[in-house]
Parts: sequence; C-alpha cells; structure tokens
Amino acid sequence: MTSRSSEHATPHTRHHELTGHTEAVRECRDLTRQAIGAWFGAPEGAGAIAVEDALLLVSEVVTNALAHGGTPYELRLDHSAGRLWVQVSDTSPVRPRPHGPHRAGRASGHGLYLLERLSEAWGWVPRGEGKAVWFEVTVPTAAAPRR
Repeated sequence: MTSRSSEHATPHTRHHELTGHTEAVRECRDLTRQAIGAWFGAPEGAGAIAVEDALLLVSEVVTNALAHGGTPYELRLDHSAGRLWVQVSDTSPVRPRPHGPHRAGRASGHGLYLLERLSEAWGWVPRGEGKAVWFEVTVPTAAAPRR
C-alpha cells in the first residue's frame, strides 16, 4: 500500500490518497502518528493515552473499511481547538452498524463500540459511491498544538 499526500494540505489538515490495501491499517496509523507528532509534539501522561486511543481508533476504522466497506481510499486528518479529527473514506455505501450487542469475549465486533467509548464524537456521511467514517478525539491541554 502506498499513500500520496495531497497538495491541498494546510498546516491544520493532511489528506492522503490510499492505494491498495495490504498495509492499510499500518500505513494509516503511521500517517496519523506523524501528523500528531508534527501538530502536538510528544505528549506525556493523559496526552500520550489520547494519542494511543486515536491510533487504536484509526486501526479500527480502517479495519472495518477493509472488512465491511470495500477499499479505503482516503485518510484525512485535521486539528483545531484541542481536537484531532480523522476521516477514512471507502468504496461501500453501506452505513456502519453493530452486528448485535457488544460482547467483550468475542474475537471481533469491537470497532464501533470502541468508537463510541473512546471518541468525543463519530459518524459517517455518504461520499461519492461510498462513505466516509469520521471521529474526533480531545487532545489534553498539556499536548496543545504547536504554533
């Protein structure tokens, strides 16, 4: 899998076009980690936990896109006012929905539950022939964006 950064990126936004899917989860986590490092530095304490939560949610959203949504084709990252916003677009128009109640003992089926528990907000919107799933996480003030 490769990604190409868009020339439309701003100091607060990163846009990556994704091609292929064999390394999508790892690559999206790496791209998100790089953006967080550039925007927030190396947070400690609660900030480090927020970063790990964000990376876990990126993994879950991309994994869900691969398993249920066709092919992820774009990763968008943005930040403002102490929040990180992440959006993953894929080729399926089918809305994300849980497959029954959450059961901690199952090997899979935790992605939407984690989005609900770890993000400040999440949702999805139709996008072209597919959809975009997005989420926001708060970044503690100790890890405020660099100016």
